[in-house]
Amino acid sequence: MAKNITPRDQDYSQWYTDVVREAKLADHAPVKGCMVIRPNGYAIWESIQQNLDRLFKETGHVNAYFPMLIPQSYLEKEAAHVEGFALECAVVTHSGLERIEGENRLRPRGKLEENYVLRPTSETVIWAMYKNWIQSYRDLPLLINQWANIYRWEMRTRLFLRTAEFLWQEGHTAHATAEEAVEETIKMLHVYRTFAQDYMAMPVIHGLKSEGQKFPGAINTYCIEAMMQDKKALQAGTSHFLGQNFAKAFDVKFQAENNEWEYVWATSWGVSTRLIGALIMTHGDDDGIVIPPKLAAYQVLAMPIMRKNDDNSAVLSAMEALIKDIKALGVTVKTDDRQNVSPGFKFAEADLVGYPVRIELGPRDLENKQVVVTKRHNHEKVVLPLDKAAAELPRILETIQRELFDRAQARITENTKELNSYDEFKDYMAADEGFALVHWAGDMEDEKRVQEETKATHRVIPIEGAKEKGKCMLTGKESGQRVIFAKAY
Repeated sequence: MAKNITPRDQDYSQWYTDVVREAKLADHAPVKGCMVIRPNGYAIWESIQQNLDRLFKETGHVNAYFPMLIPQSYLEKEAAHVEGFALECAVVTHSGLERIEGENRLRPRGKLEENYVLRPTSETVIWAMYKNWIQSYRDLPLLINQWANIYRWEMRTRLFLRTAEFLWQEGHTAHATAEEAVEETIKMLHVYRTFAQDYMAMPVIHGLKSEGQKFPGAINTYCIEAMMQDKKALQAGTSHFLGQNFAKAFDVKFQAENNEWEYVWATSWGVSTRLIGALIMTHGDDDGIVIPPKLAAYQVLAMPIMRKNDDNSAVLSAMEALIKDIKALGVTVKTDDRQNVSPGFKFAEADLVGYPVRIELGPRDLENKQVVVTKRHNHEKVVLPLDKAAAELPRILETIQRELFDRAQARITENTKELNSYDEFKDYMAADEGFALVHWAGDMEDEKRVQEETKATHRVIPIEGAKEKGKCMLTGKESGQRVIFAKAY
């Protein structure tokens, strides 16, 4: 167990806070509710960004950038949208500052003719531009993504999971038909699922959000839901079918092949730096964070073990040759050859920041023509012949990636239970047992009641799985399939 990290089974919430701090992932900013993402944390975000960006471009999307200041009148154009975000908006009302006479203080100077909102999401400003860019069916589909920062006024914050300002990507697409827009919505949902499972080694349940949980202004919202180690749910990504709501609000029409003018159909979809929090809580342990090989900036930490006051040139030369062979196989490597730090300190630091594999080579190892490989996720040590170690590493990394996923998948399987009555559901939630698969036919008011009484929320209507019929656990009405309720972040 790492120094200064509270054990998970003692206080999971404090464990998370300790890990973020001790692994130097992020810190609280001077601005209330905001965070500073430190280099270790930003390296994870860069890897998320690079891999997702490639997946987006493979599906035909391109990147653009839109302003972070949005005229207040734009938000007012789509009723459900403004209602959903109004309380989270930070508003810019003045331009410039001036000194207060006789005081060492400043005050706002020029009142703006119209207030601006720091973007809580970009549908409105983007659709104002799409009106200028779309005239004909030949301009469709328009498949644009942007990487940006977002500001939503938050009073209760937790680093990465919920902060006032955060980083994300948001895709905004325009289509000629509803069918094409729905296809896009589902396609991007599957891109998120692929990324979560194949890169983050984080199993997710994908499906539809309820009416009470969908995105303001959407016809349908789809999501991926993950289970953290404390058995709470975390929404890891969303994809929205927006219908023609924003097209009508901003009068975005196109001339169809039959020369008729029609409103376009829209989608939006996004994930954020919340994924870093999901990664920590899915794989981390009492020694620090665990990064899956496919997402690690450096998959291997090379650590030559040197004797003080000795000639260590042979060890360094052998490690350098090994590193060259490893890199030639496409594996990323970082070297820790500091001589003023003890090996024990280096080992603890490596565990803390989550390098998937550590390789050690000291004088005795060199004599025996071997290296010691330590797997971060289970602390297993393997001794390999020096001349075969590089060739073995890709296989070891693949095994680690698979074992991380399997371990997280087992957690979902073991902590998901079918329940049939509201009484057993309440007992299950009171004991913090995990995901509840229940029949549901309630409305938004029923959802609020369940949340007030149990702190659990409707998480997702799964796309996959049996669609058995039954009775709603709360209302007794007919239900076509089971849905997932859980306590959540």
